[in-house]
Amino acid sequence: MTKAFDAIIIGAGQAGPSLAGRLTNAGMKVLMVERKLFGGTCVNTGCMPTKTLVASAYAAHLARRGADFGIETGGPIQINMKRVKQRADTVSFNARTGVEKFLRGMEGCTVVQGHARFTGPHEIAIDGAAFTAPRIFLNVGGRANVPDMPGVEDIDILTNTSILSLDTVPKHLVVIGGSYIGLEFAQMYRRFGADVTIVEKGPRLVAREDEDVSEAIKEILEGEGIAVRLNAECISFRPHAQGAEVGVDCTAGSPTVIGSHVLLAIGRRPNTDDLGADKAGVELDERGYINVDDQLETNVPGIWAIGDCNGRGAFTHTAYNDFEIVAANLLDGETRKVSDRILSYALYIDPPLGRVGMTEAQARRSGRPLLTSKRPMTRVGRAVEKDETQGFMKVVVDAQTQRILGAAILGTGGDEAIHGIIDIMNVDATYPQLKWAVPIHPTVSELIPTLLGDLKEAR
Repeated sequence: MTKAFDAIIIGAGQAGPSLAGRLTNAGMKVLMVERKLFGGTCVNTGCMPTKTLVASAYAAHLARRGADFGIETGGPIQINMKRVKQRADTVSFNARTGVEKFLRGMEGCTVVQGHARFTGPHEIAIDGAAFTAPRIFLNVGGRANVPDMPGVEDIDILTNTSILSLDTVPKHLVVIGGSYIGLEFAQMYRRFGADVTIVEKGPRLVAREDEDVSEAIKEILEGEGIAVRLNAECISFRPHAQGAEVGVDCTAGSPTVIGSHVLLAIGRRPNTDDLGADKAGVELDERGYINVDDQLETNVPGIWAIGDCNGRGAFTHTAYNDFEIVAANLLDGETRKVSDRILSYALYIDPPLGRVGMTEAQARRSGRPLLTSKRPMTRVGRAVEKDETQGFMKVVVDAQTQRILGAAILGTGGDEAIHGIIDIMNVDATYPQLKWAVPIHPTVSELIPTLLGDLKEAR
């Protein structure tokens, strides 16, 4: 016997619960399906636990630097990794149980835990039970990508999920992948006391960023004692008495690295391979992401994909914005599009990188006349006062329209300060409107008008 609903949401990640709230408030009968942990990646294996760990690592870093601020600690600091882990676990647990309580207490929402698979365009099965709805929303998220690399099955590897189970500090953590997730864990565990080596196949770290940003990040990490191995064209693994031997085949340095632990941080993949999408006729791309249009609807009318599984964003905030777009279009009579979204994000090393819009390299490739400005954090009073002067801020502007095209703030508070530029870009204002703002002193944000005042023709 098939149970009918007005809407089915598969996945209780960032977008799903909020969408359930809007749909039930509109009078719809909603089925929420969650296979495992409520809250999705952010709550369980992403933002919340990792940024909690980053905060503990930052506290350790500051404690070691106490003397720089006139604070005597009375000896070397000690890392209680079990307590560090417990703190992160508690933050995730509280958020996860909060999401579940919210959904189970929602009038008009039925919660079922289990693995949902399509049996037809508007029908799913969960442990033998059948359900149908004219509207189905896929919020199935993603997981760590584990590619078929030589020897990868012969050693114990860690992913961004399994590394959260560690309650001891690795002797030597080898991080495979020099991008966002890998760099955060690399610095974090270095500050916890591990030796750390980053192995990156490409010629520089975080290759999607500008070269000056990549180089500054590399200098920050190396300044804390992290080894960085670039141009690792042939990465391989084999067991070793101390853990694992990683073949790196770099253009310089030893051809192998011996590590006690190996973290694979080389991308993610969508949780669509066991969804039965073919039974519904839902099209996937070559990487398994669900194809959607500008309103996030799939090729099958009445089926939408929101969050990481649609390949249109890889962040908690873009997943939430997917919910906002779908809800606005379905319930509020609006016509909102993914293509209207201005991409912004942060890299949570210390100091953090806040980014919005185009990189300078992308702007230059566009062929338009540009204005650029760059300012080192050594000239930011708040950074000097905190003795955290690594990094810089820069902005790129369209010289004809006077619109800001993009910006990067790599420095203390950069993840917060970047929002001044995010906001001005989202309201489509010209840069002089921000240039003449009167910000609060002393802050990092107060230098944004000064940065804009120094704009010069790009050469």
